[in-house]
Amino acid sequence: MRKHWYLFSLVFCVMALIVFPATVEAAKKPKPKMVKIETTMGDIKVMLYNETPLHRDNFLKLVAQKFYNNTLFHRVIKNFMIQAGDPDSKTAPIGERLGAGDVGYTIPAEIVFPKFCHKRGALATARQADEINPERASSGCQFYIVEGKTLNDQELDEAEERLNRMLQPTELISYSDEQRLTYKMFGGAPHLDGQYTVFGEVVKGFDVLEKIASVKTDLNARPFEDVRILSMKVVRR
Repeated sequence: MRKHWYLFSLVFCVMALIVFPATVEAAKKPKPKMVKIETTMGDIKVMLYNETPLHRDNFLKLVAQKFYNNTLFHRVIKNFMIQAGDPDSKTAPIGERLGAGDVGYTIPAEIVFPKFCHKRGALATARQADEINPERASSGCQFYIVEGKTLNDQELDEAEERLNRMLQPTELISYSDEQRLTYKMFGGAPHLDGQYTVFGEVVKGFDVLEKIASVKTDLNARPFEDVRILSMKVVRR
């Protein structure tokens, strides 16, 4: 009996040595923060990536300050994306062109591509064009959520060619089988990959994303009827 108990103890200790480091390592990694975006058309819950800490922390800071409360989705393009975060939109009359408002600073780019791509539901930051912003620094407040569209293999091949021609990477960019399946089955906007910081993704409320993306807009892509962010708050899973 003692021999069996000794063997059991030995096996338990060995298993503990194997499992414990993995458990400790998992405990060190902070859980992604979740933010609920309450809008006049429903709620969207987003998960923020820990791999983009500057963007994550800035977004959480603005959420805590209630910065986004009462702002509009001021730029909406069906099968592409919905954009918000312009502070000037809070009191803008119907029809006024928006998109120039900011918080007086930018955020250094944290483009984690190809790990994070512009799949449907991707949360990313707006920015100024390359001509005046070659570092691709992000807006300090404006963001967009991708609706996108589904693509076929030929379209993804063409997207890869454009990316390699534009970004001129040391190693040719090629979408993984998983990314291709995501773009083909779920949709997205791959023409933006590698150029904008994707810092989170939608985990709930895709129906609301689709509803907002489907509203009628004017020539500046602003909805004829305001779609407003009522509030944002950090939530549990």
